[in-house]
Amino acid sequence: MRQISSMLQGLARSMSLGKERKEAEEPQGTVLRSSGTLWGEGSETFAAACSRRGEKGTNQDTSIVWEGYGCQDDTIFCGVFDGHGQWGHYVAKAVRESLPQQLLCRWQEAVALTSLIDGEKRLGDCQFDLLRQSYLAAAAAVDEELRRSRRLDAVNSGCTALSIVKQGDLMVVANVGDSRAVLATTSDDGDVTAVQLTVDFKPDLPQEKARIIQCEGRVHCLDDEPGVHRVWVPHRDAPGLAMSRAFGDYCVKDYGVISAPEVTQRRITARDQFVILATDGVWDVLSNEE
Repeated sequence: MRQISSMLQGLARSMSLGKERKEAEEPQGTVLRSSGTLWGEGSETFAAACSRRGEKGTNQDTSIVWEGYGCQDDTIFCGVFDGHGQWGHYVAKAVRESLPQQLLCRWQEAVALTSLIDGEKRLGDCQFDLLRQSYLAAAAAVDEELRRSRRLDAVNSGCTALSIVKQGDLMVVANVGDSRAVLATTSDDGDVTAVQLTVDFKPDLPQEKARIIQCEGRVHCLDDEPGVHRVWVPHRDAPGLAMSRAFGDYCVKDYGVISAPEVTQRRITARDQFVILATDGVWDVLSNEE
């Protein structure tokens, strides 16, 4: 109940700041958008971010850590975004800036409406459901925002998005694409073990492949890339997208690629140590346990 009251107080503080903000203004809280560390003042939360350019050229990965998310001291938003295609680094940055704000707006509206109609007791029972529906609506809004953008060409470029919102002991994970979240937790014998929290949304997953084929898209590997399944439009070998969910990539949105996240929850216990959010390039060379 204390968390619910804190959420409502955060909503009130956010609304008191005014609805009309300039784009250049920073959101309330402490935000980290580059490699570094963040330890929020008065908070037990510690976060670190690292991004390095690989051999492919432009570094298309980006991230954000927002401590004090929604003006709530016990809430943090973390996300990693992996761009692909010619303009993927711009798409990733656009999603990084838009998704947390879109989510926060919808979450706060849902919390306020539910508390007015059903009271705080009902609000506590549906905390995850509110965040899940807010995530789905926010992702749809961000993807439509990219589609309508005149400054950004996301027809053949896009990005993945993996993020978490942690409030108190509730952690909600939302994944679009093939980045991965791994939790380090202590087992009964005292060893630290890895628990994978997300699914890598590759085109060859049965439910993903079925959806793509139903939409007349194609899934197959190139001869020189055995085991790397890609998405292709019906009548030509393009674009060869190596994931089944992404923001942007409008050339294959009519053929089964979607931007809807899978949203899951976990209650954090004293055994849980930390969470790693990383793009596929990390997991290509490291196992969850490493």
